[in-house]
Amino acid sequence: GTPISNSMTELYTMQRYLQYDRLQELDMTHFDSWASRFGETVTALELAPEGTGYRARTRFSKFFNLPELMSLFKEVADIQTADQLHLPVPEVEYHNIVCQPTEFQKQMVQELSKRAGKVHSGKVEPREDNMLKITSDGRKLGLDQRILNPLLPDDPGSKVNQCAGNILRIWREGAADKLTQLVFCDISTPQGASGQFTVYDDLRRKLVRGGIPKEQVAFIHEADTDARKKALFAKVRSGQVRVLMGSTQKMGAGTNVQDRLIAMHDLDCPWRPRDLTQRKGRIERQGNCNPLVHVYRYVTEGTFDAYLWQTVEKKQQFISQIMTSKSPARSCEDVDATALSFAEIKALCAGDPRIKERMELDVDVTRLKLLKSDYMSKHYRMEDNLLNRYPKRLRENRELKKALEADLALAEQHPHPKDGFAGMTIGNWAYQDRTSAGEALLALCSEVKGDNMLEAGHYRGFTVLLCTGLLCYKAILKGSAEHSVELGQDAKGNLVRIDHALDRLSQRIQETQDAIEHTLQQCEAAKAELEKPFPQEAELAEKAARLTELDILLHIGDQESTDRLAG
Repeated sequence: GTPISNSMTELYTMQRYLQYDRLQELDMTHFDSWASRFGETVTALELAPEGTGYRARTRFSKFFNLPELMSLFKEVADIQTADQLHLPVPEVEYHNIVCQPTEFQKQMVQELSKRAGKVHSGKVEPREDNMLKITSDGRKLGLDQRILNPLLPDDPGSKVNQCAGNILRIWREGAADKLTQLVFCDISTPQGASGQFTVYDDLRRKLVRGGIPKEQVAFIHEADTDARKKALFAKVRSGQVRVLMGSTQKMGAGTNVQDRLIAMHDLDCPWRPRDLTQRKGRIERQGNCNPLVHVYRYVTEGTFDAYLWQTVEKKQQFISQIMTSKSPARSCEDVDATALSFAEIKALCAGDPRIKERMELDVDVTRLKLLKSDYMSKHYRMEDNLLNRYPKRLRENRELKKALEADLALAEQHPHPKDGFAGMTIGNWAYQDRTSAGEALLALCSEVKGDNMLEAGHYRGFTVLLCTGLLCYKAILKGSAEHSVELGQDAKGNLVRIDHALDRLSQRIQETQDAIEHTLQQCEAAKAELEKPFPQEAELAEKAARLTELDILLHIGDQESTDRLAG
């Protein structure tokens, strides 16, 4: 079992359920009192994500008094680990399959980084973009680029293709014994008859094309009742179904299909260490007839994959220090290591109170110097903003507003007739209805090569250009300014999108005017900030002076001791 799924603090929740009276006796019913005895929070300076400064963060840095904590927990829990039970489970051999990213994936990772920067700086509304969306897109990108853009090519070296190759090879090798395999994937799960691209459907198509009968490849999602799930599990145990695919949620805990399992494939990385343990528990299980089984884990290099696997691994190592058959260590570090802790530890160990004071002052002075350095960096950035960035932004926005106003006038000169369509020229052909015009536009997308723009035609006074975007094809309406429109697979809908872009011109003019006013306000705010001194200047000067004084005193003390010994 996996009682601690993600964090040590879950232990407190279990103790509240199982040992409430005992916690009352010890005055630990509130989390703060429990945490004060077993956990340590540290406020430390961390480098800001964008790497341009520091910010203070309070985190759980470590847990201590672990033998006492686990002794208390064992009043209601009997921890039995694998090294105690000696269960007849197969030996597991791990295979890490590293896939190289495509050019699109490399570009998209950079785009995700830019998006994160905008979110962190508050340049976008949370409903438009946020870190959860970015992380979700990053996970999808690491799995398969077609999840984000179905029009992109199927990369031969992708996770899905390498997984398909391994499954087919193992399926052929285990044909005589009807050996079975599991595939775990929490992203891009089956969507019914929607026609939307999913990794599940794509992988099954490839397996069937490779020779596996369709009835031998099943999705756990198709067993939508307990009776169907029971029947499906029986088929896997008997070898009638040779490949079963599912998500951790649907196919993790409680899935007993281990009888003939020879291989398991992790296509993506789950969020919690618990999920990884439960996945592995489907194959490393008593009742499996194979003495050696294989776990394949697929990672796309240069994407979020490596970070996710690393984070889950670190969390699992942390939990493993607690849920152990051996006596737990006196303390253990949390996964969030903190800065400046080494100096604090040296200070606590120092016997001379002046040395302890000096070490504490050293930490404080270092912290204050970092804060001042951050203050000065911001000071210089504000000066640069006032001299260069803000004037440039004002100039660009004023030019953009002028161009948008010209384009609005152009669009108003070429309106749609009442209940009609203004017409669109694609190449040398003029189209008088939206559907045929949209179909011609989509057909021309296949002629776009690389990063080059292709002139497609004209629409409502604007030149229409086609190009490839990161996620889809784009139409660029070129007037005095350029207006980008993402193209979908709906021919008529694309024309509606283009019209919508033109209809938004007046709104964009207002947004640009708002941006101009906002920049002017930023200029005034920056001027006011530049007049403010570093708020902790006096504290820094006082502590730095005392630190220098202590350095001199300690040096004289050491010299006096040496003189006495010499005498």
